[in-house]
Amino acid sequence: PGSAWGSGSTIAQNNTLRRKPSICTGDTNRDDAFDPAVEWDGFGNNAFDGLGSHTVACGAESGPVVISVSPADGALEVPLDAGILVTFSEPVMVAPGAASLTCSISGERAVEGTVVGGNEGEYIFGGDEDFDPFAPGESCIFRLDGEGVTDVDTDDPPDALANDLRTTFTTVGSNICGDPFTPIYTVQGGGAETPWDDVRLTVEGIVVGDYEGSRPALRGFYLQDETGDGDAATSDGIFVFNFNDDDVSLGDRVRVTGVAQEFQDQTQLGSGVDIQSCGSGTVTPTDISFPVPSLDALEAVEGMLVRVPQTLYVTEHFQLARFGQVLMSTGDRLFQPTSVAAPGAPALAVAEANLLNQIFVDDELNEQNPEPIRFGREGNPLSASNTLRGGDQATGIVGVMSYTWAGNRASGNAYRLRPVGALGGGVPDFSPANPRPSSAPVVGGDLRVASFNVLNYFNTFSGCTGGVGGPSEGCRGADDPEELERQSAKIVSAINGSDFDVVGLIEIENDGYGPESSLAELVNRLNADAGAGTWDFIDVDAGTGQVNAAGIDAIRVAFIYKPGSVAPVGTTAALNSPEFVNGGDGEIRNRPAIAQAFEGSNGGRFIALINHFKSKGSPCEVPNAGDGQGNCNEVRTRAARALAQWLLTDPTGTGDPDIAILGDLNAYAQEDPITALEAAGYEDLLESFQGPDAYSFVFSGQWGYLDYALATSSLTGQTTGAAAWHINAD
Repeated sequence: PGSAWGSGSTIAQNNTLRRKPSICTGDTNRDDAFDPAVEWDGFGNNAFDGLGSHTVACGAESGPVVISVSPADGALEVPLDAGILVTFSEPVMVAPGAASLTCSISGERAVEGTVVGGNEGEYIFGGDEDFDPFAPGESCIFRLDGEGVTDVDTDDPPDALANDLRTTFTTVGSNICGDPFTPIYTVQGGGAETPWDDVRLTVEGIVVGDYEGSRPALRGFYLQDETGDGDAATSDGIFVFNFNDDDVSLGDRVRVTGVAQEFQDQTQLGSGVDIQSCGSGTVTPTDISFPVPSLDALEAVEGMLVRVPQTLYVTEHFQLARFGQVLMSTGDRLFQPTSVAAPGAPALAVAEANLLNQIFVDDELNEQNPEPIRFGREGNPLSASNTLRGGDQATGIVGVMSYTWAGNRASGNAYRLRPVGALGGGVPDFSPANPRPSSAPVVGGDLRVASFNVLNYFNTFSGCTGGVGGPSEGCRGADDPEELERQSAKIVSAINGSDFDVVGLIEIENDGYGPESSLAELVNRLNADAGAGTWDFIDVDAGTGQVNAAGIDAIRVAFIYKPGSVAPVGTTAALNSPEFVNGGDGEIRNRPAIAQAFEGSNGGRFIALINHFKSKGSPCEVPNAGDGQGNCNEVRTRAARALAQWLLTDPTGTGDPDIAILGDLNAYAQEDPITALEAAGYEDLLESFQGPDAYSFVFSGQWGYLDYALATSSLTGQTTGAAAWHINAD
């Protein structure tokens, strides 16, 4: 073709060509002359604004499309008196109100389109003598409602603009401290997301949280408008992401230019920020209180310096060592809904209230396994001698309200009050409101019976089985002899340091009753510490005449007792029927229950049963009902009823009416399995003696108890006390 095809505006050299919307098939004749003007429109050199917007009619009527916009999307240094010129693929009508223009400093601008030079395919919005100039250095968003732009031909449908138009630009202006800027509350807006997404903006404010530096730092800082807008619905603070740089200090007044965006649902300025120092200043923390009115209420203070004047209680520290975070609540620790309310609507209401009355207090890092762990008591790091316990308190915490995770997806995105690194903040002064008990609670009486979870006590480290000769099972608990020594030392100290006479054990390895079994080994350790013959155990297989009477799971329940205080009498019995262990399912769910009658030195007798019902952790055949009782409630309820019926048959052969049901029933106090046993005549002794605030367990920041002592009325009348020993629950 020589130097180039075509000529004029459609020359194919140093020019941008776009195929005409009416062209569906190009010129396939290799022998004729090629004229770009037949199929292409020219737009000058390096015109990129139409990328991704080309459409074709392909022989059928199509709606109009936008060919170009000036200023182009993302344009900078736009004149203050500029109008917005929009070129369409065909003549159109723009309805009143179809266009809108929002600017970050001058606000909402009224704009209506005017036809350019009689060509209804080209409209200009603003830019005339009646249009007030833009503010220097402000960013604007221009929008066109697609339904408000229609073509003028009669070949319908379609006749409307297929897509809404959104384009942004920034006006000319200097960018120095004191120049006009976009208020941070404008960037935040009144909703969960910024209305200025992907728009480059300039803000000014005071640094209220400094978390700069490379990972595990948050890699940025929190900036707050010095005066705010007084609107409780819009946040005055924002996170500035500046990679690994360290540019600011607390109290600095800075001017920041960056792109507004959402990162993991937290509004921020990022994408290569420009930071200018403008002096110093301060911000008074905004008081917030709990419970909040809604789950998204804290969005209104996201990124701001806040203070909680209330006393906050540690309601969970499960992830303190892993993520450096503590879950706190007001009024008290939070209780499991079905521990204090009936399943269904009452419990769900408690669950909703709990969600509104909690906040994570987090350290300054997004790191797993931080060292040191910031939050111990009285402002000092956590250590073996300076622990943090459930129920400990802190008042008047000042920090920045962030919305992030804590270093790993497992921590989850959440609102996090970060006092460390905040202006006027620091490590909270956690007061020791809940001292660790030095000994088991005193309950009185002549004989003391307990259930004790030994938390997967295994003395086998490989080749474990479910029972003697049973199926292969993964070994649990200690990984090696050294770990077993640490575990056993704690258990021996606890049991021998108490005044128990009979103990029902939960989660002990299911490996028989021989001299090498975990049960025999634990009793040997107890006797080595307390004196030979102090403790013995019940051999359930020998007593029942069954092999693996306690089941074929990896763990089982068991009894140990002090021969100097009590003697086993009657028949050792195991409830291992399919009705009980399956609970109505097609496979085993509950571990067999063990019943043993004991006689004291005064000749008095009682029957103890140790249990371990199916957990809530995995589903059963009947789905979770969504009433707060979790998975497998039907299985546990059927097991409870079967247990009560079995006890009516006098399985120990003693005929004694004094019966205590012990163990982990994996149901909270108001749930169906417990109410079924209460309906059968058993009284919840923990509730009777400690009231509705009794607990032995915390899960998901909510306290309650799954461990029970339920007694017949004849035994209740002889009971002097019952309590949960908070040896590790807090």
